[in-house]
Amino acid sequence: MFRAEAVRASGMRRAVSFAAAEGELVLITGPSGSGKSRLLRALADLDPHDGQVWLDGRPQTDWPPCDWRRQVMYFPATYAWWTSTPAETFDVPPDVALLSRLGLTEAHLHRSVDRLSSGELQRLGLLRGIMRRPCVLLLDEPTSHLDAETTLIVEQWLLALRDQGCALVWVSHDLAQRTRLAPDQRVTLGEMPGSGTSIHQKN
Repeated sequence: MFRAEAVRASGMRRAVSFAAAEGELVLITGPSGSGKSRLLRALADLDPHDGQVWLDGRPQTDWPPCDWRRQVMYFPATYAWWTSTPAETFDVPPDVALLSRLGLTEAHLHRSVDRLSSGELQRLGLLRGIMRRPCVLLLDEPTSHLDAETTLIVEQWLLALRDQGCALVWVSHDLAQRTRLAPDQRVTLGEMPGSGTSIHQKN
């Protein structure tokens, strides 16, 4: 179980509380500037925050930071690359079948980062993190750089991980995507100026 209690990062109007069991999807929505990315970064222990977060009953503060971030992993919309090629950042090279599932090839791994499109880098960044087997995925607009067809492919891949037991906390601005995801919970930050946080759960 992944649980957030009264979490509030800098710039958020109100604190947020929710819980996600294995295999559940929580959708985070709200206008630009409402604190969606800051919330995910707080949950990943990348930014300071008020409140507390637990994984399997153990508070975030009891975990070594690197261990927490491997289990509760933040996936930004745009990834940082500190090597000349993506291949150099993978602990274990992904196999051809997995790359193909995401519309990628081995050549993408060995191509210079500055010669890859933003959509290719986004998929490689997702793959790089998920191959480290986190149990909670904090997804910040994970398909924002993709065309419509590739978006559907990546959505299905991520939803399959949910079916395998991962908890997904997913930020999306895409109205059609929100409907397709059919989340177990929806957390809305600042729907209107001056408003706070609302949480909706499936019945």
